[in-house]
Amino acid sequence: MKRLIVDVRPGEYTVSRLAADAPLPAGLLDLTDVLVSVTRTPDEVSIIAPSSFGLSADTAEKGWRLLTVRGPLEFTLTGIMAALAGELAAAGVSLFALSTYDTDHLLVKHGDLGRAVLALRAAGHELVVAPEA
Repeated sequence: MKRLIVDVRPGEYTVSRLAADAPLPAGLLDLTDVLVSVTRTPDEVSIIAPSSFGLSADTAEKGWRLLTVRGPLEFTLTGIMAALAGELAAAGVSLFALSTYDTDHLLVKHGDLGRAVLALRAAGHELVVAPEA
């Protein structure tokens, strides 16, 4: 696996689940300079957003930190997410994975962030940790 540059983004994220027919929360897609992801399936709406947004959901997991692979990544590249996930799994770090058109994102629990950074650095990747705002 080639050496990747992974940015550790500031702030905390929440992964929320809404009912499949739920409307999108007002203002959610107006957020800028942060990751916001909305995935609708026949069974649910999953939303990843900064915890500071204050999304009201019956089911939510707070305390996630965002790691973003610097991109854009070519679609012909293979094994990026598998390699990162394997390196984190070997370190006992669970993750929530998300890919976009340009790149891959990993969310790890805040308490696991230090181990995640160490594991990815030990695997030869460059981790750039942004200062907290």
